[in-house]
Amino acid sequence: MSGSAEASGERSIAAGSIRQALTGDFAVAHYVEKSLTLPPEALELPPRAPSGMVNLPERARLFIGRQPELARLDEAFEDTGGVVVQAVHGLGGIGKSTLAAKWAAGRTGAYNPVWWITAETPDDLEAGLADLAVALQPALRDVLSPEARSERAVQWLAERDGWLLVLDNVTDPADVRPLLGRTTGGRFLITTRRASGWHGIAEPLSLDVLELPQAVELFERTYAGTADGIEELCGTLGCLPLAVEQAAAYCAEARITPSAYRDLLARHPERILANTAEGGDAEQTIARVWRVTMDRLADTPVAARILRVIAWWAPDGIPRAYVESLGDEPDVREALRRLAAHSMIGLREDGTISVHRLVQAVSRAGEDGAEGHAEAVRVLLEEAWNAMDRPLVREWNLQVIALLQHDSELGIPRDFEVLLYIGAADLMGTEVPEKVLWAYEYAVTLCEQHHLGRTPTARLAQRRLSDICWLAGDQHRAEVLLMTSVMVARRVLGRDDPRTIDERTALAKVRMRQERTLKQGLSLAVKNARWAERALGADAPQTLRAGAVVAEGWRLRAESRPRPYAARAVAEIERLLDKAVRAEGECGDTALAHRWELGAAREAAGDLAGAIRVTEEYLEQRSAPSDGVDTQGLKARQRIAVLFWKAGEHERARELAVALLAEVESALPADDDLGGRLREALTPLVGPPPDDET
Repeated sequence: MSGSAEASGERSIAAGSIRQALTGDFAVAHYVEKSLTLPPEALELPPRAPSGMVNLPERARLFIGRQPELARLDEAFEDTGGVVVQAVHGLGGIGKSTLAAKWAAGRTGAYNPVWWITAETPDDLEAGLADLAVALQPALRDVLSPEARSERAVQWLAERDGWLLVLDNVTDPADVRPLLGRTTGGRFLITTRRASGWHGIAEPLSLDVLELPQAVELFERTYAGTADGIEELCGTLGCLPLAVEQAAAYCAEARITPSAYRDLLARHPERILANTAEGGDAEQTIARVWRVTMDRLADTPVAARILRVIAWWAPDGIPRAYVESLGDEPDVREALRRLAAHSMIGLREDGTISVHRLVQAVSRAGEDGAEGHAEAVRVLLEEAWNAMDRPLVREWNLQVIALLQHDSELGIPRDFEVLLYIGAADLMGTEVPEKVLWAYEYAVTLCEQHHLGRTPTARLAQRRLSDICWLAGDQHRAEVLLMTSVMVARRVLGRDDPRTIDERTALAKVRMRQERTLKQGLSLAVKNARWAERALGADAPQTLRAGAVVAEGWRLRAESRPRPYAARAVAEIERLLDKAVRAEGECGDTALAHRWELGAAREAAGDLAGAIRVTEEYLEQRSAPSDGVDTQGLKARQRIAVLFWKAGEHERARELAVALLAEVESALPADDDLGGRLREALTPLVGPPPDDET
C-alpha cells in the first residue's frame, strides 16, 4: 500500500487510500477519501450546541405588519411536549420566509441552535444538515462526507431538544417526512408553497397578502421619492410583498416614479417582474419564483391552460363551472387541486376561484397568452345564456367587464361589444332607468347590425330589454321581444332545450300579468309546464320554474274572477305544491313560492282561516336573510294581520299591526316604496273596528 497513516490516542483511527474504516470497538463507520486522522472528539455527539449558535438570513430587515401571524406562531410553539412542526404556506413572494426569519430572530434566547436550512430539494436539505453538523462539531469539516455529516446532524437533533430548525421553501412534504419522523423534541418551522399534504406532519398556517397601508409602508422603506402613485401601484401589485420590494428598489435605482413603473408593468409585465435591484438575488424575483412553480406542474398541462384563461378575467369570484370545458372532468379537477396545492390559485368555499393579479399578468404575457385570450372569450360567450338566471348575472358581468378592460391588441368578437353594454346596464340595475333602457336597446341594435340574431348573446340582449320594458310599463314591447326570442330559440335549440322552455316561461309570465292576455298567458304556462316535465323531468329547475309561473297565473285568475275560478285555483296550486315538495323539500324556493300564491288564492276563495294557516306555514318554512331587512317576511306578516281583520278578529289584527308598524318605522325609511305600502295597509287596522262591531 502506498502511503501510511498513524493513529494515536484512545479510540482514534487512521486511514489511508481506503473507502471505509472501523474503530476498534466497531462503534462507528466512516467514509474517507484521503489520508486523515479522526480526532477522538469527532466520534462522540456533542452534548450541547455552542452557545449562541444562530444561522438566519437578513430577510427580517424589511418586515412589516403580520402581527396576527406572529401571535399564532407564538401560540403554536408554546407546547412543551414532543416535537412541534408548523408549516407557513402561501403564494410565492407573499413573505413566508420573511415571516419565518422575523419570528425566529426573536427566539434566539429561547432556542439553541436557531438554524436556517434552504430545503427546496432533498439535496438542499442534506447539505443544510451537513453544515449544521460542522457548526456543532467543527472538527468534522473535511473529515466526513456530506452524507455522513448530515446523518450526524440528524442523530444530534433526534437525541436533544431546545433547538429551532427553519426549513425554508420545502417543495414536497415527503422530502422532510423522514427527518420529522426521527426527531422527538425541538421545533421545526417550515415555509412552503404547498398548501396541502401536511396532514399528520405539520400544522399549516396560511399567509395572505399585506393590507394596502402596510404595502405602502413597505414600499416607502426603500423608495424615498415622490409619494404620488405609490398607493395605486401597490394596489396593482396586489400588495404582494416581494413584488412591492422589487418595484420600490427598481424605482429607486432607475429614478422613476411609481406611476411610471405601473405603466411599464401594464405594457411589459413579464420583463418588469423579472428585474431585480443591482446586487439583488436574481432567483428571488416574481417571474422566476412562479416559473419554478409552473415547471413543477408541467406534468399537468391543463393547469397551465387554466391559468392562461383565468388570466383575462377578474381576480376573484371566478365560477369553477367556467373552467370545466378546458379539459376532461378528472383532468380539470386534478389541475385545480394542484394549482391550489402550490398556492397559485385559491379555491373558495362558495365554489369560486381566486388568483393573484400578478399571476394573471405573467400568464397573459406568456407565449400562449393569445391562446388563453381566445379561450377566455369563448367560455364567456358560451356562459352568456346561463347568465340569464339572475343569481348568476353579477359574477358573469364581472368576468366580461374584466376581460374588456384589458388593453389587448388580440381583438374580441363582435358579440363582446354587445356584452359590454349588457353588462354595464346590468350593473347599473334600475337606479338609472333611462340609461339602462338605452344600453339594452343599443345592444339589441348591435345584434341586428352584426347579424347575431340566433346567438345566445342576442337572446340575452332581447331578454334584458324585455325585462326593462316591462318595468317601464311597455308591456306590449316586452311581449313582442319575448315572442321573437322564443321563435329563435325553437329554431336554433329545439323545443325541448331547457333554454327554450325558460323562454316560454318568461313569455307566459308577461302575458299573464296583462289583464287582456291573462287567460292566454295561463294557457301557455300550463302547456309549457307539462312540456317541461315530459322533456326534462319533474325535478328539473326549468320544470319547477315553469310550475311557479302556473301557480302565479291561477292566483291572478282567482283574484280577477273569484266566483268561477278561485276554488279551482286553490286545487291547482295545491297540486303544484305537492310536486314541488317532492322535488326539493318543504323549504325549497318553489315550494315557498307556491305557498305564497296558495295563501292569496284561498283568500280570494273566501277561506280566510285557510289563507292565514298557509301564510303562517310560509313564514315558518322560509329562512330570513342573514343581513338586511326581511322584506318578504314583513309582507307575509302584513297579509296575516289583514286576514285576521277581515275574519273579524280585530284585537288580534290590531296587536299584529301595531308591532309590525313599529318594526317598519325602524327598518324602512320614510320614502321607501314598500314601507309606504305597508303603512297604508296597516294603519287602518290600529284604529277602531267598524261601527257594526262596536
